[in-house]
Amino acid sequence: MKSDIEIAQSAKMEPIYKVAERLGLTDEDIDLYGKYKCKISLDVLKKKQDRKDGKLILVTAINPTAAGEGKSTVTVGLGQALCRMGKNAVIALREPSLGPVFGVKGGAAGGGYAQVVPMEDINLHFTGDMHAITAANNLLSAAVDNHIHQGNALKIDSRRIIFRRVMDMNDRALRNIVVGMGGKVNGFLREDGFMITVASEVMAILCLSKDLMDLKERMGNILIAYNLDGKPVFCKDLKVQGAMALLMKDAIKPNLVQTLENTPAIIHGGPFANIAHGCNSLLATKTALKLGDYVVTEAGFGADLGAEKFFDIKCRYGELKPECVVIVATVRALKLHGGVLKNELSIPNVDALAKGIENLEKQIENIKKYNVTPVVAINRFITDSEEELKFIEDYCNKLGVEVALTEVWAKGGEGGLALGEKVLKILENKENNFKVLYDEKLSIKEKLGVIAREIYGADGVNFTKDAEKQIKELEAIELDKLPICVAKTQYSLSDNQSLLGRPKGFNITVREVRVSNGAGFIVALTGDIMVMPGLPKVPAAERMDILEDGTIVGLF
Repeated sequence: MKSDIEIAQSAKMEPIYKVAERLGLTDEDIDLYGKYKCKISLDVLKKKQDRKDGKLILVTAINPTAAGEGKSTVTVGLGQALCRMGKNAVIALREPSLGPVFGVKGGAAGGGYAQVVPMEDINLHFTGDMHAITAANNLLSAAVDNHIHQGNALKIDSRRIIFRRVMDMNDRALRNIVVGMGGKVNGFLREDGFMITVASEVMAILCLSKDLMDLKERMGNILIAYNLDGKPVFCKDLKVQGAMALLMKDAIKPNLVQTLENTPAIIHGGPFANIAHGCNSLLATKTALKLGDYVVTEAGFGADLGAEKFFDIKCRYGELKPECVVIVATVRALKLHGGVLKNELSIPNVDALAKGIENLEKQIENIKKYNVTPVVAINRFITDSEEELKFIEDYCNKLGVEVALTEVWAKGGEGGLALGEKVLKILENKENNFKVLYDEKLSIKEKLGVIAREIYGADGVNFTKDAEKQIKELEAIELDKLPICVAKTQYSLSDNQSLLGRPKGFNITVREVRVSNGAGFIVALTGDIMVMPGLPKVPAAERMDILEDGTIVGLF
C-alpha cells in the first residue's frame, strides 16, 4: 500500500487556473502561486453577491482518539463523491500548522485517495499565510516592549501585558520566558511567553474578518495590556493596526487548490479547535458558497469543540446557516471509548462498542440542539468486523439518524457515494431552522453554564479565584457580552482527557478567562490545555527528508 505522500505525488493535477475557470473565476480573480496554487481576490464576493448561496454541509466527529477518525479525509471524500454525482461541490478546509506536522498529529490534507494537493506545499509553507500571521502578531509584541522602553506614555503595566509572542512550531521551552535581559539598552525586564501561531488572536481575526478594513479594525481592538491605573490598553493605542493589516494584505485572500480528483478546495486559516475556534476562515466559506452549489467544510476535533464553536462563533458572526452535519465515527475509536486497549482494537468486541457508542449518541444530541440534521459516516477500517459495523448502523437507525459506510481513504470519491446520497436526501427534504445555542448577551458564567450542561453533559462549572477575578475585570470594562470559546481537551466531553465515552456526574473547572476582543470572543481555559504544545519523544520530523532530486519523503 502506498503512503499518503506517494499517492499525492502520483496525482494528475490540473493547472490551478483550469480549476478556477470551472468555478467561473477569471484571470483577474486569482493570483497564481506557481502552477497548482492560487489566491482568490476578495472582489469575487462583490462580483457574485447576487448569486444564491450554495448549501452548507459541516463535517465533524466523535471525540477523537489515538486510533484516528479521518474527519478531513471524509470531508475531502464527500466533496469528491458529490462531484462524481454531477454536483457543483467545493471543499473548504483549514490550513495545517507546522507544529503538528513536525510533531505527532500530522497535517490536515486528508489521506489515502481523499487528499488535497499539492500535499507537500499545503502541509509546509503553502502560500505563507502562517508566516504573515506570525509577523503581524510579533510586530505588535515588539511595539509593546518598544513603547515601554521609549518612555511608556500609555503607562502600560509590564506585569499585566496579556498579549504574547507566537511561532508556528511546537516548542515547550518558550512557554514561559523572560525578555529584556542584558541591561538598560535591551528594554525592561519582564516575564513573557510564546503561543503557537494557530492560537494567536491574529489568526482568529483573520478567520472571522469580512474584508481587509474589518481585519484592520479588529486588529486595533486587540486588548494587549492594562495600565498602571488598571485601565485597558488596546492595539490601536499603539497605532500599529495599519502596519499589521499591511502584513496581512495577501494572507487574507483565500487559497484555492484541488483534490486528487480535481475537486476545487479552498484552504484558508487554521485555528486549533481545542485552544481556538477551530474553523477555516469566514471569507473562504462565504467565497465557496458563492462559487459552489454544495460546500463541504469541517470543524476541528469532536462536535463538542469544533462544531459548537463553528455554530456559536463562526455562524453567529457570518450569518451562516448549515443545513446538514456529518458526524464521523469509526469502530476503532468507539471501542477505545468503550475501554478497549489500543493494541486490542483489531479484535472484534461488540460489548465495548456498545459502551463507547454513547459518545456518538451524545454528539448526535448536540447537533440536534442547533436544529440541524445529522448523518453518521462510519469511516471503515480493514480490521472492522461486519458484526461491529452492523451494530453501529442498527444503533443509528434506532435513533432515527441516517448512517452511511464510507471508504474514501481506499476508494476516493467512489467510496463516499453512499454518504453523498444520504446528505443530498437530507438537503432536499429539510427546511433550514438553524439556531445558535445561547444569547451572547448573557453573563460569562451563564454562557459557560449553558455550554457545559448542554454540550458536555456536565453538572456545572467551577471557577478558580483567578478566573473569578478575570471575569469581574471583563465585566467592569464591558467586554463580557461576547460568544465563548472554550479551550478544553479534545479527547473527552469533560475537561479530563481520561474520561472517555459519555461521562456523567462531573463539573468542568475554568482556570483562566481572557478576551480576544479583536476576534470577538471570550476564551475560557480549562484543564491543562497548553497554548504552546511540545514535541513528542520521537517527532515526526525525524522521519522526514528531501532527496537530491527534490523529492520529499516521510511526510505522512
